Amino acid sequence: MNTASTPAQAAYPRFRYDGSGDLARIGLIYIASSVVMEEEMWAMSAPGVSTHTARIKLPKVTVQGIEEMMNAPELEQAARLAGAAPIDVLLFGGTSASFLHGTAYDQALIQKLRQWVPGPQITTASTATLAALKKVQAGKVALATPYLPEIHERAIRFLQENGHEVVKSACLGISDDHALAEVSLEKVYDHVLSVDHPDATAIFVSCTNFRTVGAIEALEQKLGKPVISAIQASFWHCLDLTGAAGAKPGYGSLFDGNLSKAAAM
Repeated sequence: MNTASTPAQAAYPRFRYDGSGDLARIGLIYIASSVVMEEEMWAMSAPGVSTHTARIKLPKVTVQGIEEMMNAPELEQAARLAGAAPIDVLLFGGTSASFLHGTAYDQALIQKLRQWVPGPQITTASTATLAALKKVQAGKVALATPYLPEIHERAIRFLQENGHEVVKSACLGISDDHALAEVSLEKVYDHVLSVDHPDATAIFVSCTNFRTVGAIEALEQKLGKPVISAIQASFWHCLDLTGAAGAKPGYGSLFDGNLSKAAAM
């Protein structure tokens, strides 16, 4: 095959990468007041993976506030708006909102999203978390969250009803969404270390507006076990569902097998 450039091709300069999602386009339904998930997904994305967001409003990070958000007609609207783009996978980017009433509730949400947006793969932060824990062969786990105790307890219940006994856990008691995003990585690091337990085969860090991915590699080196965060798991599951090797290195052992060769160079 003759691969020589034609005169017209040779006339073009070298172009820079422009963010094109030619490997995988992720549609994200995300909280209007939140910022961290998009930032961390962009940080983990190798060239060829893009994220396209539609937003819904969360009144407050309480059980009542989450229920109001999930029952509002804006959820369907956001799903359909995200699905209007040529996406490969649709992700519901709320952990507590998808585990709020247990596994059946999370699965019902997935079924609704499939009805509203037929075509792309569908996942949620909670479904992705379970898939990630399975991938790293986790059994008993430790849990670190920034939530109020009432939501933290529901996270424990969700993990335990899916076969992951929670041997130690702690929450920060934060109810303001902006405040969640302002917790420093240093404090997140200390928070995760505080819940480690000899019987925990992995540590899960919940919440998609809570910074985690910048500390995961350091935490795994310190603890010698997998550290899974809701945002990291969500991004990984989107790649896994689409078959895309689209992660940059440095964001945890979960991505073994999904790393971009180009990004690793």
